[in-house]
Amino acid sequence: MRGKIDRAINIADLRRLGKRHLPRVVFDYIEGGAEDEIGLDENTRAFARRKLVPKFFTPCGYLDLTTDLFGKTYAAPFGIAPTGFAGLFRPGGDLLLAEAARAENIPYIMSGTCNAAIEELPEICARNAWYQLYTGRDKAIDEDIVRRAADAGIETLVLTVDSEVRTKRERDIRNGFSGTGLKTLAFLEALLHPAWLAGYLASGGMPRFGNFAAYAAKPEDARAVWAFMTGHLPGNPLWGDLERYRRLWRGNLVVKGILHPDDALRIVDLGADGIIVSNHGGRQLDRAPAAVDMFSAIKAAIGGKAIVMLDSGVRRGSDIVTALCLGADFVFIGRAALYGLAAGGLPGIRKAITILRHETETVGRHIGCGRTSDLGAQHLMRASGDGAR
Repeated sequence: MRGKIDRAINIADLRRLGKRHLPRVVFDYIEGGAEDEIGLDENTRAFARRKLVPKFFTPCGYLDLTTDLFGKTYAAPFGIAPTGFAGLFRPGGDLLLAEAARAENIPYIMSGTCNAAIEELPEICARNAWYQLYTGRDKAIDEDIVRRAADAGIETLVLTVDSEVRTKRERDIRNGFSGTGLKTLAFLEALLHPAWLAGYLASGGMPRFGNFAAYAAKPEDARAVWAFMTGHLPGNPLWGDLERYRRLWRGNLVVKGILHPDDALRIVDLGADGIIVSNHGGRQLDRAPAAVDMFSAIKAAIGGKAIVMLDSGVRRGSDIVTALCLGADFVFIGRAALYGLAAGGLPGIRKAITILRHETETVGRHIGCGRTSDLGAQHLMRASGDGAR
């Protein structure tokens, strides 16, 4: 498998390798979106509609990708977005994502529905880790999770607000997918993927959701933890919750899942340090606009008062360059990292990061830039609907 990983030349290659490794029901969990998956497809189409305009006679022998964010210098202008259930794709998947981020010196957002517990993050990985918080029904539990994240040395809390309603993901419904184990037909199909099945069985079957185990009646029982977590989530975050977490959290506070400029402006006025413009990768509201289509309006509304980042639909270095030209301070990848994880564990994730880093550098140089700070609206052909130039 390592040889195949080395021969992958783009994220689509890693996707194909990951699809071969995983049973269909598991791959569909990564791949799927909400309802008709219109929003899922629109995310990639919205990037493809934007054209990058090169400017010549500029020094572009090298593109410096190092990026300063919240007082730290990262090796690239992108990081790994929070992605739940990573332990199902490879044993210890969350920690592999964290280790890859540390090795490549980019940030990793630990998912609020990760399989590992916050306390399992090695100290050296926590330096690059942020934590995603989903608000639940019991605010005391939410606040305890925030405390645990701070105790682990995490400096940035990402409050995700676009999952307040349990969505209709039709692939998962048809597949009978849940966190309680594989159904009989899915298990039989998994026999065609022996390498994945061996890891699944060796690690004890369906992984637990580690951060909720402490609150479940039977913390060692994956089914009991799943039942507790799905009873606690989703909650319905309100403005008062944001104010409370701003008071509780002494580090950087980022709000993720924003698509409306009015929300963005109020979030910043209430003290958030950053925003991630996102439609949850097309997995929540199917008719939501693509994040990249809303980015310019949100950036203009905030007017430089906070860090503005973007995720959803990023598959190429050209997507990262496009986001930076729109004014994004940083970009996050989701499925691209999971394809690498599914394809080859730690080497696969690092391969995904390497591919995107090299593509970002190449595309940036093609349009005449030597630093990420050179990327701007002058390199974008105007796209209808968002005011990009």
